[in-house]
Amino acid sequence: MSVQAPALDAPVPQLMFRRRVRPFAMVRELWGSRDLITVLTERDLRVRYKQTKMGFAWAFATPVLMMIVFTVFFGKAVDIDTNGAPTALFFYVGLLPWTFFASSVSSGSVSIITNLSLINKVYCPREVFPLAAIVTAAVDTLIATSILALLFIGYGEMPRSTAVWVPLLLLIQVAFTVGITLILSSMVVYLRDLRNILPMVVQFAMFATPVAYSFDDNEKFSPTFRTVASIVNPLVPIIDGYRRTILDGEAPRLGLLAISAGVTVVSLIGGYLLFKRLETGFADVA
Repeated sequence: MSVQAPALDAPVPQLMFRRRVRPFAMVRELWGSRDLITVLTERDLRVRYKQTKMGFAWAFATPVLMMIVFTVFFGKAVDIDTNGAPTALFFYVGLLPWTFFASSVSSGSVSIITNLSLINKVYCPREVFPLAAIVTAAVDTLIATSILALLFIGYGEMPRSTAVWVPLLLLIQVAFTVGITLILSSMVVYLRDLRNILPMVVQFAMFATPVAYSFDDNEKFSPTFRTVASIVNPLVPIIDGYRRTILDGEAPRLGLLAISAGVTVVSLIGGYLLFKRLETGFADVA
């Protein structure tokens, strides 16, 4: 009985590398590299704002300009029900979390291929690079939040007591952002076309998220549509929840938020495992 020889261009099975993913060990290693994330974040912030006249004030630019455009054009051209909230506040509360997500995905997705010099010279958990990009976006968002405080003062408004839900909403959003960024950053290394496609996808996704419109219209959004939208885009109930809790004095839609949390858990765990599976080839492919 003849035994088929392995192909000449393929390694014998005993020499093939199969990485064993050990989540707890990898999390411990990542925690040990937390100082590196801080250093990378400081580097990115210095590079972004060094020798600029406005400095960190540029962190205000995107959300503030988008708020002005939405307030002037969307607020007048489209009949948007803000549930009694000032139009500028309504838009800015939606723009802040969206800007954080979009900035994290845009910079985090290319963080591996833009740090090749470090990847090829220094050993560290590769996920520190997309995580540093997310922390950088978080710092910008935190700075831009000061404008929200000024808007509340200017309009003589106060966040409602139901804003106590915000930490939970923020936790789910950050977890989802980390999961998606890990997935995209690992895939961009192998599929470079994604680098050009992602900006268009992010722009489209903004209009698929209730940033420039209200999600409360029962005539336009049926319960079934809301459920499907929450599965496809977990940011939908999150951004809707920010407005409901901060501006309207209502609790978030808990059923939709539970769906968003479930999808987020799958994205975070799946994204991390996928990243660790693919990272062994980053240095060779990138």
